[in-house]
Amino acid sequence: MKPLQKAGTATALIALLVGCSPNGQSSQQPASSAQAGKSERELSSQPKSTASQAAAPRDSMALKRPMPSQPPDAMYFKNYGTNPFISTDEDNLSTFAADVDTGSYTITRSYIQEGSLPPAEAVRAEELINYFPASYPAPAGKTFGIQVDGGPSPFGSGYQLVRIGIKGKEIAPENRKPARLVFVIDVSGSMDRENRLELVKKSLRVLVEQLQPTDTVGIVVYGSTGRVILDPTSAENRRTILSAIDELQPEGSTNAEEGLQLGFEMAERAFERGAIHRVILCSDGVANVGETSAHGILRSIEDYARKEIHLSTFGFGMGNYNDTLMEQLADKGEGQYAYIDSFSEARRVFMEALTGTLQTIARDVKIQVEFDPKTVDRYRLIGYENRDVHDEDFRNDQTDAGEVGAGHTVTALYEVKVKNESAGKLGDVRIRYHNAATQKVEETSQPLQIQAKLSGELQFLAAVAEYAEILHESYWAKDGSLRDVLELAESSASGEQQLEFVRMVKDSLAIRGH
Repeated sequence: MKPLQKAGTATALIALLVGCSPNGQSSQQPASSAQAGKSERELSSQPKSTASQAAAPRDSMALKRPMPSQPPDAMYFKNYGTNPFISTDEDNLSTFAADVDTGSYTITRSYIQEGSLPPAEAVRAEELINYFPASYPAPAGKTFGIQVDGGPSPFGSGYQLVRIGIKGKEIAPENRKPARLVFVIDVSGSMDRENRLELVKKSLRVLVEQLQPTDTVGIVVYGSTGRVILDPTSAENRRTILSAIDELQPEGSTNAEEGLQLGFEMAERAFERGAIHRVILCSDGVANVGETSAHGILRSIEDYARKEIHLSTFGFGMGNYNDTLMEQLADKGEGQYAYIDSFSEARRVFMEALTGTLQTIARDVKIQVEFDPKTVDRYRLIGYENRDVHDEDFRNDQTDAGEVGAGHTVTALYEVKVKNESAGKLGDVRIRYHNAATQKVEETSQPLQIQAKLSGELQFLAAVAEYAEILHESYWAKDGSLRDVLELAESSASGEQQLEFVRMVKDSLAIRGH
């Protein structure tokens, strides 16, 4: 699928950042839809060049977006468009990079909790879907297990919803590699709020408490300038590490470039073969000092990633927050991006999923689906617009793609129009990746098949996907109903995490006023 090309150079990322404007707007305005007035899922197939057209806003059910009493003053997001339907006669291959980021879900949740709907650009469907770990079985003796299932779509009459899921091998905490961590912490004036620096401190305390004696932590902070406040210190000396965190105070402007550079230099000095090397950036993503040489630091992030020093980013704060920068920095640094909006979210990321957050089991993870033109008329990948990979690059092992940690799950959903509803096999799905343990490239595949009905878990994910599509103002959900989403979510949700989503849908309906 080729709706977009992922920026492959520092220059492209700078252009992307310049293209963003505050308050949830994007300088890239979607083109008007050439399909206006037609049924959203009964359209004839669209060429890949029409991806931007498929992102046209609704006409018949514009969302009401009341702003909170104290609206975020400068929220930066990027509009990546919306994937179109693709005819298998035109292209029967769909290729994309795996994505385990979850930032979009928690940002959406924060907007809802503050009493407003998020900007459409803030909603990335795959990040909402992947916020909910699926119950895929752990692979036995392999890096990944693949699960494929599907059935009639609850939101697209005459269409099938197909799920492709992968599950990474699990690693017990005591078997995790020793970690060499460097915290790079934004202590600039913009972090002087309870939901920012104070939440950063509480979050990092949770992380430090989970570390093993073989792990080390170094700390770099940046305000107007960057400086080292703690050289790499064994986790056995938790009091020293926690004391350094507790003493952090907001100060000055925001020189993110200098802070990151110092953090990577510290990580490089502490490099040890066979250990995990990760820089962990905690920030609101806003930089106002050092921007003139931003090209250099972005190139450096890619260079360090090739040296197995990776960058994960964790965002904090609802006003003056740069989602675009935080997501793309993690992408360049081959790490995870998450948004921390509460202490509970910090616990989920840094306690319940710490091993997966720290230890990567596979890099450059690419997924390719080959649909059989004899049985499939057209298909559409839900989300992953900014994770596109050229079909011909699936087996190009120099192509950058996604990273997956221990125990992580990745889910992708397709809407598919079949030529024969009794057809069993729809094609094949393949996964290709660099095995972090063996340093070898591996590839595995599985037939693409569907069933007579959706499982309960897939019904719930269908509700999440439709919710994301509605809030994203996807052309393909322009006639979508949050009430229908709520009905399906209520009937299929289980567990506190999924019940929280049900409450989000109810709040979204209340915000809209009907």
